[in-house]
Amino acid sequence: MERRQVDILCVQETRWKGSKARSIGAGFKLFYYGVDSKRNGVGVVLKEEFVRNVLEVKRVSDRVMSLKLEFEGVMLNVVSGYAPQVGCELEEKERFWSELDEVMESIPTGERVVIGADFNGHVGEGNTGDEEVMGKFGVKERNLEGQMVVDFAKRMDMGVVNTYFQKREEHRVTYKSGGRSTQVDYILCRRGNLKEISDCKVVVGESVARQHRMVVCRMTLMVCKKKRSEIEKKTKWWKLKKEECCEEFRQKLRQALGGQVVLPDDWETTAEVIRETGRKVLGVSSGRRKEDKETWWWNEEVQDSIQRKRLAKKKWDMDRTEENRQEYKELQRRVKREVSKAKQKAYDELYTRLDTREGEKDLYRLARQRDRDGKDVQQVRVIKDRDGRVLTSEESVQRRWKEYFEVLMNEENEREKRVEGVNSVEQKVDKIRKDEVRKALKRMKSGKAVGPDDIPVEVWKCLGEAAVEFLASLFNKVLEITIGG
Repeated sequence: MERRQVDILCVQETRWKGSKARSIGAGFKLFYYGVDSKRNGVGVVLKEEFVRNVLEVKRVSDRVMSLKLEFEGVMLNVVSGYAPQVGCELEEKERFWSELDEVMESIPTGERVVIGADFNGHVGEGNTGDEEVMGKFGVKERNLEGQMVVDFAKRMDMGVVNTYFQKREEHRVTYKSGGRSTQVDYILCRRGNLKEISDCKVVVGESVARQHRMVVCRMTLMVCKKKRSEIEKKTKWWKLKKEECCEEFRQKLRQALGGQVVLPDDWETTAEVIRETGRKVLGVSSGRRKEDKETWWWNEEVQDSIQRKRLAKKKWDMDRTEENRQEYKELQRRVKREVSKAKQKAYDELYTRLDTREGEKDLYRLARQRDRDGKDVQQVRVIKDRDGRVLTSEESVQRRWKEYFEVLMNEENEREKRVEGVNSVEQKVDKIRKDEVRKALKRMKSGKAVGPDDIPVEVWKCLGEAAVEFLASLFNKVLEITIGG
């Protein structure tokens, strides 16, 4: 996939038992399903940069599974299928086509669909009578299983993409065994989206499997660019871990308050001064999300090797001599060696630290990373309407939430009967003491997400007694208003 620049790959006959997702290296992730380690099994491999685009994964059986991805508001459904062989029972074949029909019927008509499947059938050369669903460039004669593929395409208004592009037979044959050359692997898409596919052919010379060859197509999604929402920039509150930053923050805050040590009684004024001082002293983030790269084991040697490799690549691009090529290849090998040594060293250090508190943190981080890699959907990015259609625009998502809560909050439920004659208890509520606030702050953990006020607990810990005085006064005011109300 890396060599041929393939972003999405449907695989069949994986023979992997289980229902999981896992990273397989080189920046790719595999979603797979199988019930028997000796037969069948299907999967879809994605380039890591598209993993966050996954909205839904449906594992129907060990012969059919699908992924729903979202690109700039456009939905793309990728279906991987593995049809029973010619000699299998008719019942098994009918079950496969029934499952594939169900998957297609569950996808809204406005969404794009690409099916990559080993159909174990020959649609044949020529398209007389079937011009609406296939081109002329199949291979040899059609058989019964191939007719099932054509009938399915007609039912679902799809086109058999392989057959629309005139290629040499070598670039149309998908299966080669001994003296037999046939076409059994196909890519299908909706007829209305055929114009988005610019090429489709069989890749010759790649040993994907012993007999099968990889079929690739180039598809360009026609999307409407959405207006970029304003990037959220966050104050770098984590810098307050350093004592020098904490001291500077206290000094600047004191200056902003006109030299006062005590914080103002008014919450709005105090909160705004703290936020403004935090932005000036600590700075704000760029708002761009960093790529999730597992680089905790990097060291200076790896960084230096990668930099030299990049310079060698630029040199070779500018002057394609054999000497420059050999230099680049040698530096590539050196980077791999440095990475391997750095990883081994990092893991050795990790094993020796496992019994310490720091080692426990590393272990939890690795466990979380592994758990994240095994999940199908990395984050919830969209919701569905009443009919199951995926909503992507901000307005439609807000409208759906409004509908949901209107139903939820206005639903009448049975109420418990109130017990009559209950006496209310009159009791004086003690004021919140400073030592209680002090103890509460001490128990609170740092590094937690901020609330709506955008002020983390690190700020109050940094301000010490001034914060305790202010918070105790604030809490008591709230208590008085609540009791009075």
